[in-house]
Amino acid sequence: MTFFESIHNGFYRYFQFSGRSVRSEYWYFCLFLFTVDLLLSLLEAFFYTTGLGILSVLFGLGTVIPSLSVACRRLHDVNRSGWWLLISLTIVGLIPLLYWMCKASDNGENRFGASP
Repeated sequence: MTFFESIHNGFYRYFQFSGRSVRSEYWYFCLFLFTVDLLLSLLEAFFYTTGLGILSVLFGLGTVIPSLSVACRRLHDVNRSGWWLLISLTIVGLIPLLYWMCKASDNGENRFGASP
């Protein structure tokens, strides 16, 4: 999946927490979120001296649901429930979560559907 296809899927499937997302879709969407947030932060730092970061906050609020849905679908791709995202609330839980996000997709069909 290309960079622009992953951005399109991330926003097109805004509230879809079912199904599967391949590894490239997840990481390209994360790259997009990081890049836009960085650019907005630099733009705010250059033009505004208050340091409130309103544009970054608004962008973050607008993309929290699509980022959760893409992460949930990515976990489905490695045959894990989306509820495993809650493990990120612990510091130690970030290690298996990062492993699952980097892990290759399950071949064929799993309990969350067919391979994308």
